[in-house]
Amino acid sequence: MNALHQHSLAPEILRHLDAQMDSARRLLASILDQGKAIRRQDVEGVMARLADIKTEMDLRGRLETERGTILTRAGAELGVQPAGVTLEGLTTLMSPAEADLARTRSAELRGLLDEIAREHGVNRALMRQELAFLDHLMRLIGQETDAGYTPNGQGPSAQSPHRVLDLQA
Repeated sequence: MNALHQHSLAPEILRHLDAQMDSARRLLASILDQGKAIRRQDVEGVMARLADIKTEMDLRGRLETERGTILTRAGAELGVQPAGVTLEGLTTLMSPAEADLARTRSAELRGLLDEIAREHGVNRALMRQELAFLDHLMRLIGQETDAGYTPNGQGPSAQSPHRVLDLQA
């Protein structure tokens, strides 16, 4: 490969990594804001952030398509299947300075994606907790017995229902 052809993918790869990082930052911001809304029990805020997250995930789908195209081209230049293209393989198609940038951006992107996964997990746990509490309240209001276990670990609780509202017409 000549030097000009060898480095042709580098700017595209670096632009793609930048686009991935920008998207990941927006996604993380939405997830963090969603967590705040969950803690405030702000249903409208949670739903608005969910819409933001969906929009960003749609964009990330397009970025994944672009990534596939880049990997296919890089694989052809490296003589490997697209699935076999690694960051180190990509850096062989770059100048040393571009390779350092790509490694740095890739590490930052991995860190952002790890943080997104962690915060998303926190949000899911918070939502499960809120929904379990609402389910409990609905059972109390509906005077249904709690389907959970008793404090001593026995099967579904057969305790008498709690009376939250005793209304009489």
